[in-house]
Amino acid sequence: MENTLILLISLAVTGLFVIGVPIFLVIGFWVIGVSLVIDFTLANIGVTLYEGLNFFGLLALPLFILTGDLIKGAGIAKRLSDFAYSCLGWLRGGLAMASLGACGLFAAISGSNSATTATIGSIMYPEMTKGGYDKNFAAATIAAGGTVGIIIPPSIIFIVYGFLMNLSISDLFIGGLLPGLMMVVAMQFACWAVCHFNGWGHLISINLLRIAKTGIGAWLGFGAILLVIWGIYSGKFSPTEAAGVTAGFCAIVGLLFYPVYRALHKGEPEAARERAEIYSDDTGLLERIVIPGFPLRQLPNLIMRSGQITGLLAPLIAISIVMQQILTLLGAKALVTAAIGSLGDYYAILFACMALVLLAGTVLESLPNTIILAPILAPIAAQTGIDPIHFAVIFLIGDAIGFITPPYGLNLYVASGITGIPYFRLLKHTMPYFFALMVVWFVVALVPEISKILLTYEGAGVFQLR
Repeated sequence: MENTLILLISLAVTGLFVIGVPIFLVIGFWVIGVSLVIDFTLANIGVTLYEGLNFFGLLALPLFILTGDLIKGAGIAKRLSDFAYSCLGWLRGGLAMASLGACGLFAAISGSNSATTATIGSIMYPEMTKGGYDKNFAAATIAAGGTVGIIIPPSIIFIVYGFLMNLSISDLFIGGLLPGLMMVVAMQFACWAVCHFNGWGHLISINLLRIAKTGIGAWLGFGAILLVIWGIYSGKFSPTEAAGVTAGFCAIVGLLFYPVYRALHKGEPEAARERAEIYSDDTGLLERIVIPGFPLRQLPNLIMRSGQITGLLAPLIAISIVMQQILTLLGAKALVTAAIGSLGDYYAILFACMALVLLAGTVLESLPNTIILAPILAPIAAQTGIDPIHFAVIFLIGDAIGFITPPYGLNLYVASGITGIPYFRLLKHTMPYFFALMVVWFVVALVPEISKILLTYEGAGVFQLR
């Protein structure tokens, strides 16, 4: 009887998920319903919701989200995108490839998949549609580019994974660096091949002066990236402290540069200022290095927006921890462990874990997927002899691929929302990127050194971590 009721509850909440009920409520209804069925005290839900978030390392999550909003509001993200285009615009598909590169640069500051898609998409999608690209392909490109947001450090999901599995977040950041760069390069190659075959994209001549000028214009973006990398890898900051320092840095420069920028471009419309600043050969050095910034009155709105996103993610983390707890009581962890562990062979267990992560990623957002599956699969992988950092990278690359796979595919929904293109029109155009990411995923899984080689430099004392 008990099993029948649990099955009915699971079917009911699945129906809620299908009709668009927020995933937090879907999991919450399941948790409450199953708790009542198995006579598990509801007081545990309140305690676990609180204790699940009572962790210092999770403070980095809202701070990195705020950093992403600040660099967008200050115009830093636009400068990074322009630099990427000046470097790659001479190639067929160069603007789309630049969008992917800009996603990688933005991910090195923000740590979020959906934020990367939304920010870079709002900047680059209009440029791609004007630049001779199929609009469906352009939208799919920004959706795919966002997948690196949780792999290239700093990464919000790496922070959650490290918290769950008691692993060094700094070590996880280092482990994800090379795989994240490989993902960007693989998607750029797929993009070039598709655009070359279809003849999409207007070409610009390679111009070293333009590269230099846009590089100078993006100096604050590079500064924010280097601040994160230097602070964490030199041991000066913990990941949480690095998030706070970077958010503070972006807020200060955004506020300080705004009045200077207004004075330099007084009376010109914003769009005209941007185009003159980026493409005009007679733009002075001062105009080049001064970013648009934002007024003090806009800062509360930026903080509120970041708070709203955090308000969506933090409860999801907490309720997913409760769900994981109940699944353990129901024996799901033991069942999966027995099923996968019985395969015996190293590669069979590895590929079974990868298949389960990818399957779960098609229907679950990355946070609940990580919180529910990581504590189940990571111990199995460790018993098989897979390095914990290496498995974390494998797990989260599979998690990231889920952002562009139906029926969930969060990045596809984000791209659809900012472009107005129906979700299902994007699916066909994401396939080249899906296959490129799958190749990288298997290469990283089969070659552990890719995710571990930089950690050997830490052991040799090249850099220090906290």
